[in-house]
Amino acid sequence: MRPPAGSDALSGGRAGPAALRPLLDEVLAALAAGAEDRGGPVPAGRPEEIAGLVRAALAAPPGPDALARLTRLLAAYAADPADPACAAHLHCPPLAVAAAADLAVSALNPSQDSWDQAPAATALETALLAELAALAGLPATAAGVLTSGGSESNLMGLMLARDRALPGAELHGLPAGARPRILASASAHFSVQRAAAVLGLGERAVRPVPVDRTLRMDGRALADALADTVRRGETPIAVVATAGTTDTGAVDPLHRAADLAARYGAWLHVDAAYGGGALLSGRLAPLLDGIGRADSLSLDWHKLGWQPAAAGVFLVRSAETYAPLARRAVYLNPADDEEAGYPSLLGLSLRTTRRPDTFKLAVTLAVLGRDGLGALVDACHRLARYTAEAVAAEPELELHCPPVLTTVVFRYRPRSAAPARLDRLNAELRRDLLRTGRAVVGRTELPGDGDGRVRLKLTLLNPHTAPADLDAVLAAVLAAGRRAEESHNFG
Repeated sequence: MRPPAGSDALSGGRAGPAALRPLLDEVLAALAAGAEDRGGPVPAGRPEEIAGLVRAALAAPPGPDALARLTRLLAAYAADPADPACAAHLHCPPLAVAAAADLAVSALNPSQDSWDQAPAATALETALLAELAALAGLPATAAGVLTSGGSESNLMGLMLARDRALPGAELHGLPAGARPRILASASAHFSVQRAAAVLGLGERAVRPVPVDRTLRMDGRALADALADTVRRGETPIAVVATAGTTDTGAVDPLHRAADLAARYGAWLHVDAAYGGGALLSGRLAPLLDGIGRADSLSLDWHKLGWQPAAAGVFLVRSAETYAPLARRAVYLNPADDEEAGYPSLLGLSLRTTRRPDTFKLAVTLAVLGRDGLGALVDACHRLARYTAEAVAAEPELELHCPPVLTTVVFRYRPRSAAPARLDRLNAELRRDLLRTGRAVVGRTELPGDGDGRVRLKLTLLNPHTAPADLDAVLAAVLAAGRRAEESHNFG
């Protein structure tokens, strides 16, 4: 079957905008219809039911209605972070201006691996990263790149740490007898272990450092762990400090981590994928005091920056430390082109083809400025404080700790419930909310062993949410908990 007439039109060139205009009207209408179909934060139903609808839609014959039909399906069966009751993850509702800017990138399709594929975007990324490095307190020698997110950024930071501590590892592998170790809090992101595995160090090279009740790294425990590592004949090649843990938003003691890393000659990588958004807020930026001492740094603007994914940033304190990543591909960045003034970003990234995700962030900052974005951060922080107070005031809910950023960790706790029963109750009530489409609430487990560790989590990233919306979410949690108690599972 031949494709519908006009379906092979291109999005770029002089004719591209005219070809896009009617299609955008279709997409926008389908998004609105899909949101109406859904009617809430997430579609009601079980996973297998939704999978069946998707398979049926894909099995339909080709036709001009496919764009609108599939877009409506996508929207109807989406988890929409713009709905106040969709608050489980570090999954932000993007700003409309950022999504519009992202459309321009998709239409033009530049690639950042050579100047002749992205002249303006190459200059834009370089200029914006210098601005972001200054925002983080890094010196003028800093360099960086846009990444797919914190996982890629953490991998890059630990790769450079490995290559500084073990020269030649990028060429020859780990030297015989090497026993490198990475020290990170017990609440650090799982991508730290994954990076160690990818880098040939092994996940067990990551030594977890104890945390306090708020899941903040214990500075004294870090000092003890570093000393013990050396006593064992192992080499501490990196300390990973987290500025904004996934579960509680805790910020590790950054100055203490920097002092200890320097004492032991270890690289300091700060994972601020979540907490980096606090740099935009004059009120919350002091939480990240010391972040400018990092050797490398992860930031994610698709969390507390309201950008469509992906908008990760990786920064290093000194451009010289990037040397192990340098690559020369004669068809992309020949030396004589660079000598003639044509710059290349190829040696800054683990990827080759790479879209200019800088553009949407640059547009957002140009429209709102740091103060405008900072006001959104402050609004979400106020919502977290309000929610924490509401949880603390409810006898059947238990707050784990005061919010640091925009995350509230708590659990449903009826009177006289055993820890194991509490874990099952909270797990089931969360699934009940998903099945019925009432709310998307996160789940986590506190460090340790045994029962009583399951907690619920609200990650508040919608600055337009009203306190009444959050009252409704908590009421839904309470109702779901009571239904779970009354069910045969908990009778």
